[in-house]
Amino acid sequence: MANNKAHTRYIGADGIQVPGVTTVLGVLNKPFLVPWANKLGLQGIDSTKYKDEMADIGTLAHLLIMNHLRGEETDTGDFSQNDIKLANNCFASYLAWEKPHELKPILIEKPLVSDKYNYGGTADWVGYLDDELVLLDYKTGKAIYPEMFYQLAAYVQLAKEQGYEIKKARILRIGRDNNEGFEERTTTNFEREFEIFLHCLSIYFIQKELKKN
Repeated sequence: MANNKAHTRYIGADGIQVPGVTTVLGVLNKPFLVPWANKLGLQGIDSTKYKDEMADIGTLAHLLIMNHLRGEETDTGDFSQNDIKLANNCFASYLAWEKPHELKPILIEKPLVSDKYNYGGTADWVGYLDDELVLLDYKTGKAIYPEMFYQLAAYVQLAKEQGYEIKKARILRIGRDNNEGFEERTTTNFEREFEIFLHCLSIYFIQKELKKN
C-alpha cells in the first residue's frame, strides 16, 4: 500500500520537476534503524515485512484522518482486518485530541512548490486551530525524530511562499496501540531546522549531479 505523498510530482514555475521534502531528507543517515532491525531479527521477525505492515497501518490511519477533515468517506477495501483495527485505534486517538478544539482548514494535503529553493512538499493541514494560524503534521509510530522537525520547517516555508505567515506548527504523533500512546509537539522556531533542510537539499542536488557523471 503506497503513500500518495511519496509519489506526488512537484513541478516548478519553469516546468522542471523538483524533489519533494521527504526525498530530500532521504540523504540523512538514520542510525536508529540498525538496532531496531536487529532487535526484530532476534525476535524472529522479518524487519522488512514488519515495516511494510506498519506502513500500511500508518497509511490508512492518515487516510482516515485526512478524509475526516475533508468530510469524505474512506474505502478500506484494500487493507487487512488487522490494519483496519490498528488504524482505527489511531483515528480514535486523533478524534479525542480534536474534540476540544475548533479547526478551520485552509489547505488539506495541498501540494506546494518553492520556486525560491526548488523543492516541493505536501503539508497535512494548514488553517486555524482555535483561532490561531498553524500547520499540523500527523505521524503514526513510536517516536518523534529530529528529521520530522526539518520536514516541518520545509513545509512552513512552502506555506509562507503562498502568503500564509505560519508562526506555530505542531506534530501529532498518534500511536497504533495503547503502548505507543499519543504525543503532541509544538514549535515556533523554524530557522535552524530549515537551515539543516537546505543543507540536505544542497547534498541532494550535488549527489544528483554526480550520478550524471
